[in-house]
Amino acid sequence: MVLDDRVTRGPSLVDSVASRIRADITSGNYGKGDKLPTERDLSEKYGVSRPIIREVIGILKRDGLVATRQGLGAFVIETKEVAFRLAGVDLTDALDVQNVIELLMAVESAATALAAERRSEKQLDEIKRRLVAIQAAFDNGEAGIEEDLAFHREIVDACGNPHFREMSDFLESHVRNFIRKARASTLRNALLSQVQMEHIAIYNAIANSDPLEARLAAEDHLRGAANRLTLHLKAADERKDPQQSTG
Repeated sequence: MVLDDRVTRGPSLVDSVASRIRADITSGNYGKGDKLPTERDLSEKYGVSRPIIREVIGILKRDGLVATRQGLGAFVIETKEVAFRLAGVDLTDALDVQNVIELLMAVESAATALAAERRSEKQLDEIKRRLVAIQAAFDNGEAGIEEDLAFHREIVDACGNPHFREMSDFLESHVRNFIRKARASTLRNALLSQVQMEHIAIYNAIANSDPLEARLAAEDHLRGAANRLTLHLKAADERKDPQQSTG
């Protein structure tokens, strides 16, 4: 019997494909130094698009299992999984979401406080430029997802500790992606206005070199993100079972 490697489509498609390839690496199907199949070959094997495969490779890179070489592809650099992972997390479960948000809050609030202490004027200008780009996206009726991502990355970079960036990138690949999808699906002016007010509070605290205020502003922003995500999950549940909204 021929087994079909294609992954059933669902909310965790990227993670599902990453798990398959990760298992191939840790089980020895791919050895250290081996080149992974091309994006085209992997997309055909698992029945997904090439952008999905690119996200998967990004996750495997952050897990420390593969490295990419420009023009050559992705190569296995480690066959034992030693990187930190969020195993068994269900981002459609309210308790799991709360636990992961708490972890993200601990990392990003500390990084934001350090950014307020350590940022240069050039870094502050870059953070402001990203903030303006978010507003421009909102004004154009867009969710500002990539602009939001760039804003937070500039802040983490400004903290001066590369390990914060590594952890932030890891959490972002698992958590922020879902938060951004929730925002994109609930695109409302009032909601986006609140998001931007939270961003402005973070920027002002960093500009004022106030680490305590920066920490509090970052925590407030992530609490807001958690609340918005909860609303998104509730709305998704009601769409699945319309009787919940009337019961």
